[in-house]
Amino acid sequence: MKVRILVSFKDSVLDPQGQTVKNALHTLGYAAVKDVRQGKVFELDLAGISRAEADRLVPEMAGKVLANPIIEKFTWQIVEE
Repeated sequence: MKVRILVSFKDSVLDPQGQTVKNALHTLGYAAVKDVRQGKVFELDLAGISRAEADRLVPEMAGKVLANPIIEKFTWQIVEE
């Protein structure tokens, strides 16, 4: 089973890298870009577990290791069973 986890700053946390990218896009003429938030993507290949186990383990792993719960949020999805 393949799982994709997306980690990004919480909405209330300033994202200086995202702001830098937005400014660069504006400089290049892409004025339609209203905001940019940068993040991280993790793809995990899980073996020998059920969907129910994945539903329990993935948020646990993301909350403990992949994301800093104080300033980051995460979403996840199964991309291949």
